[in-house]
Amino acid sequence: MATRSSRGADVERFAPALFVALWSTGFVVAHYATEDAGPLTFLAVRLCGAGLLLWIVAMVIGAPAITSTEIRWAALAGLGMNALYLGGVFVAISLGLPTGLSALISGLHPVLTSAVARLVLGERLRRTQTIGIGLGVAGVVVVVVDKLGVRTGSVTAGAMVAMTVSVLGMSAGTIVQRSRSASMPLLRGAAVQFVTSSAVLAVGAAFIEHWRFHPTARLWFSLAWAMIVLSMASVLIMLMMLQRRAAARVSSLFFLVPALSTIEGAILFNEHIGVVIVVGLVISLSGVFLATRQPARKPARAG
Repeated sequence: MATRSSRGADVERFAPALFVALWSTGFVVAHYATEDAGPLTFLAVRLCGAGLLLWIVAMVIGAPAITSTEIRWAALAGLGMNALYLGGVFVAISLGLPTGLSALISGLHPVLTSAVARLVLGERLRRTQTIGIGLGVAGVVVVVVDKLGVRTGSVTAGAMVAMTVSVLGMSAGTIVQRSRSASMPLLRGAAVQFVTSSAVLAVGAAFIEHWRFHPTARLWFSLAWAMIVLSMASVLIMLMMLQRRAAARVSSLFFLVPALSTIEGAILFNEHIGVVIVVGLVISLSGVFLATRQPARKPARAG
């Protein structure tokens, strides 16, 4: 019979692949959701609902409590990883930026995160990790070049500003999460992050979008998927990995998202895909493997 430690090891082994697969669908959800609701309105409702559900689950199962200090740092990290990152992506897509291209731009944040983590957290990268991050960037650039070679839709200055805010927010939130909230209770901590971000986004939803929310079957499905799969399952997996791994290693997983999102966009929205996309995915996969793999342990010397 498998022991609890072995089951935990299995979960951690498959967590990165599961996270990438789930997270990549967020850009598809953004495309569908922003057709029937304002981006800030949708996110405010989504995060509030997910936060309340997580808190109820935490109460039912008797999850560990969260201290006032942990609440403050969790809220700050959540503003970066949810309000700024998701807000930027959804606003950019609502302004016409294609899902694949938005995923490509947001996929560059691991470079910034790795650099800041080295300065702020003192996380040193091995040579193989540096090469891996370089390959990850190369894979993203390959797909960007391919995407810019075809019709990409309306790329406005507002959309690019929104994506810049998104990248900066995700990097800042990841660093705060790793440095100050690594030991916070997952369920209650994530709930705090969601509700705090929802409150901030709600202000923009009220004053800018006047709560534009037109209920359709497509919107309800997008909301359910975003709350349960993205905000609850994938975010909890990411926070769990940040508790066990360096910020640079977890962030490098995002290099895989652009290629997968592009494939999903090709299937659902008939966006262009070709051999170059596949090459970019292979390069990114190689980079993530090098950036995230554990070094081989040296055998202990006999005394």
